[in-house]
Amino acid sequence: MAILRASELREMSIDDLKKKLIELKKELLKERAHKAAAGAPSNPGRMREIRRTIARILTIMNEKKNK
Repeated sequence: MAILRASELREMSIDDLKKKLIELKKELLKERAHKAAAGAPSNPGRMREIRRTIARILTIMNEKKNK
């Protein structure tokens, strides 16, 4: 999955953002499970990228909700 920029996320609807959020949380769970089992993630920067994208989505959802 490519990095999602805030401008791309702002163009999405709330429903699309919710779907993307669920997808990213599942992916983060898989990465954490892999890290726990194997000891070292295959791509260490990926977990950080996923967490930051989740934060971006939540921020934009709150912005849209408050407008």
